[in-house]
Amino acid sequence: MATLKITQIKSRIGSTAQQCKNLDALGLHRINHTVTHSDSAIILGMLNKVKHLVKVEVVEEKATKKAAKKAEAPAVEAPAVEAPAVEEAPKAKKPAAKKVTKTKKEE
Repeated sequence: MATLKITQIKSRIGSTAQQCKNLDALGLHRINHTVTHSDSAIILGMLNKVKHLVKVEVVEEKATKKAAKKAEAPAVEAPAVEAPAVEEAPKAKKPAAKKVTKTKKEE
């Protein structure tokens, strides 16, 4: 996953309470304050709510020595095993429910 560099560029004055909570959760407390977070669905959702208050930059992660060694090592491939084909039965449609209404005479 990539790392995001998030900088608050506008004041939170006049923002909704939810936007202020999102800024607090991101760790932004003042203008020009910068934090870094990993790229995840939760962080991206918070950024979507306060996109007019922040500037987001994608920072490329540097490969560590262990990751570089793993990349250089040849990959061992396991033999492919095919699973038997399973046929699915067609789903039957449920009949539409009929609405029953009582007339004044039937009541």
